[in-house]
Amino acid sequence: MLEVDCPCVTPEVVLKASGHVDKFTDLMVKDEKTGNCYRADHLLKDFCKDKLEKDQTLSPEKAEEYNRILAILDDLSAEQLGAKIREYGIVAPDTKNPLSDPYPFNLMFQTSIGPSGLSAGYMRPETAQGIFVNFKDLYYYNGNKLPFAAAQIGQAFRNEISPRQGLLRVREFTLAEIEHFVDPEDKSHPKFGDVSDLEFFMFPREDQMAGRSATRLKIGNAVSEGTVNNETLGYFIGRVYLFLTQLGIDKDRLRFRQHLPNEMAHYAADCWDAEIECSYGWIECVGIADRSAYDLRAHSDKSGEKLEAHEKFAEPREVEKLVITPSKKELGLAFKGNQRMVLEALEAMGETEALDMKAALESKGEVEFKVCTLGKDVTIKKSMVSINIEKKKEHQRKFTPSVIEPSFGIGRIIYCLFEHCFYQRPGKTEDEQLNVFGFPPLVAPIKCTVFPLVKLEKFEVVAKKISKALTAAGISHIIDMTGNTIGKRYARTDEIGVPLAITVDNTTSVTVRDRDSKDQIRVEVDEVASVVKEVMDGQSTWADIMWRYPAHTASAAEDEEPEP
Repeated sequence: MLEVDCPCVTPEVVLKASGHVDKFTDLMVKDEKTGNCYRADHLLKDFCKDKLEKDQTLSPEKAEEYNRILAILDDLSAEQLGAKIREYGIVAPDTKNPLSDPYPFNLMFQTSIGPSGLSAGYMRPETAQGIFVNFKDLYYYNGNKLPFAAAQIGQAFRNEISPRQGLLRVREFTLAEIEHFVDPEDKSHPKFGDVSDLEFFMFPREDQMAGRSATRLKIGNAVSEGTVNNETLGYFIGRVYLFLTQLGIDKDRLRFRQHLPNEMAHYAADCWDAEIECSYGWIECVGIADRSAYDLRAHSDKSGEKLEAHEKFAEPREVEKLVITPSKKELGLAFKGNQRMVLEALEAMGETEALDMKAALESKGEVEFKVCTLGKDVTIKKSMVSINIEKKKEHQRKFTPSVIEPSFGIGRIIYCLFEHCFYQRPGKTEDEQLNVFGFPPLVAPIKCTVFPLVKLEKFEVVAKKISKALTAAGISHIIDMTGNTIGKRYARTDEIGVPLAITVDNTTSVTVRDRDSKDQIRVEVDEVASVVKEVMDGQSTWADIMWRYPAHTASAAEDEEPEP
């Protein structure tokens, strides 16, 4: 993958082309007296959850209704949300005042660029647009070949209506995004076989609409049955699953949920969220979207610069091409200010739709045609458009690539990782519970601790020697020369998630203790850094190491746990 680093401040024209200026919104309601703002879907969600959890008189029918609303909440339109808020008598949480009807609120932070203040810009709501506008250079750097991918890690900004839930909903956060460019006619992936047998919880939109729960599916079956749109999208879903579970996310509290129709981003052809369950419920942490060719087409149209790829043929090919030629004059007379939108809709027709229109025009002379950007049907007459299939010889094929995008919310993943890795175990006394962060070695910030069993100079010399070897091996560690009991020092390092602890109790060999099992082995001083590195790099597991080195039985003093 090609890594890029694009600016956080984005000119308005870029985000106008991408659709964010017009469509990057959440539905908001206002307290009609104080003007305080709330996210409409959050109020309805909180109301339904509160009723289900606290209302002891709730009938089974009403409970089923509230559960169904929670299942399809993201699919409700502004009108449907407003109707439910009125039906349930939902009011402003703080003042109990009546609320306005829901209306869209743009989530981008606006700013001005340059001293004149005349050039509008926005803080980027995602990192992706910087990659799209640099597509030509990235395509060139990849040898003008597809598929290829570009990645970016950086800050993104969203003017959330009601930030809450600590790290989970904030206005500035770190995104890591991959834009994988692929031929829209061939979305297969050469490495799909590596993940096709993975089985995990998936939640297709049909199951959500029917009120069913997520079920375990093989990603290979989900792609072959059409539940997931294509192999490349399926490949990245599989890779995201492996990534999250290797970080330490519990596979039984991870699911992939397909977006509902109204919930889909304005650019997406298919989209799945990796949702992780934590104390706040199911939290979206990664989005994996097939953005189709929307972005590159939108920037091409706005800039006039063709963002295309090409495939050269070994021999010229005779191809039949659909040629749609709208009459600008006739469309202008009929639709005046709406001429451009009708013209673009005609040119964007697929072959089947265009040939159906051609047949209808030849038989009836006119046809009703839906223009999405106008939100209504218009009457197209035979004089307004010419539709033909023409034979041409082509030496190459030009096309606009599709984009598959995994987008990682880093803060959310880290928060859920903290919850999933935290546990408690019994201490020295019956009532005492000791805190442990069970981070896998891969992500533990501190890989091991080194401390002498007792304060003796000969042990401290060995501890410093081991520390030097660990530093040379690139292993982050803490050296603890305090006089606390060994049990207290073990508990202290367990509490910050350190996987291994090295105790110097001899000048030639030391003990290495595993955090989760509390098992210990004896290792020669000169070998200990390489053993730790093996485990930290994932070359060996602790179980592998246990087979190779003699077990060490802790004395009562070594196993002592701290007093409360």
